[in-house]
Amino acid sequence: MSVAEDLDVNREIEAAPRVADYVVDSDVHVTPPPGMWAQYLSPPFRQLAPTVESDGEADYVVFEGNRRKVNLMQSQAGRSVDKYKNTGKLSDMRVGGWMAPQRLKDMDRDGMDVGVIFGGGPLQTANYDLWVDSYGGYNRWVADFCTHDPQRLKWAAFIPMLDVDLAIAMMREARKAGAVAVNIPAFPQSASAFNKKDSQFQALTGDANSVRQYRDPEFDPFWAAASELDVAVTFHLGARVSRFSDKINFLPDIVMGKPAMLEMVGIMIYGGVFDRFPDLRIGLIESGVGWIPWAANYMDRTWDMQRHWTECDIKHPPSYYFDRNVYASFISDPIGVELRHHPGGKNIMWSSDYPHSETTFPHSHEVIAQNFKGVPPAERDWIIAGCAEKFYGLG
Repeated sequence: MSVAEDLDVNREIEAAPRVADYVVDSDVHVTPPPGMWAQYLSPPFRQLAPTVESDGEADYVVFEGNRRKVNLMQSQAGRSVDKYKNTGKLSDMRVGGWMAPQRLKDMDRDGMDVGVIFGGGPLQTANYDLWVDSYGGYNRWVADFCTHDPQRLKWAAFIPMLDVDLAIAMMREARKAGAVAVNIPAFPQSASAFNKKDSQFQALTGDANSVRQYRDPEFDPFWAAASELDVAVTFHLGARVSRFSDKINFLPDIVMGKPAMLEMVGIMIYGGVFDRFPDLRIGLIESGVGWIPWAANYMDRTWDMQRHWTECDIKHPPSYYFDRNVYASFISDPIGVELRHHPGGKNIMWSSDYPHSETTFPHSHEVIAQNFKGVPPAERDWIIAGCAEKFYGLG
């Protein structure tokens, strides 16, 4: 048995010393166990839920005729980087991914005071009705997860964008249940592009080739409702999804997933969405931030030069909307911290990405210290707490 297989990822980890008194972790994750779907899907769909099998060497998720090994890249917390493994057993995952009491203990160990939780849904299925229902199933599960400590555990609902009226109804339901954000795909989904292979990742990507875009009047009622509800709208690494099981393409994919998020922001800025809805807040989650001041500067220049023939009559230069309406999170980005005073660099939020493979756990305060060398404490505290409180409405 290899060292990686023998490692106890759920061993006790000593609490790390703090460098800051208060941290709001703007992006953490849960890894809901496959068995939860049989409880949280709507009753008509529960008999279709995934099940789990084991052969002693690995656990398998069995669903719609497929049997695949449990993917561990979503949960590497508790491992050193040289012990990462891609597949294995549920017991190879740190249980703080789905057990709230253990999550709270891990937050204490890592010096995290509040965490905003992103997801675990929808199901990868060819059944459209089941797919839609699984968004609600996940939202109900994560809402229950957060009831263990509502002051520390906050959550974002996941919502499909095929039907605007349905999206608004789900957003209202989630907000009523306590969601501080709603996560939507980078591009609106298309019924014609729906298929089993891509159905799960469509929660993040949508359909980049769709004729529907968020600048269109079709989506104005959604932006109006989000503004009315005062709820943050997030995009989570959606414009390009990494091929997590592909050793050849994973590394180039993961870096390109960050700046690719600029596309939907540009669509919304140039399409006048923020002129029509000045109170709307959107967040680019797990995007990194060092590239954003460059983008804001470049967009200002090209808009000024090209706005007449393109008839782009937005009221302000693009950087204005970055500073008023657009927020972004990072894990470790000292370049982004250095550029914090430039247009586009003001609304940045730190995160640990627990328990994913990029997580800083259990050394988050070491990473904070490295990223904020020479930064005045008040400016550091804005980025590791205050900005997220403003974006998610936690203050």
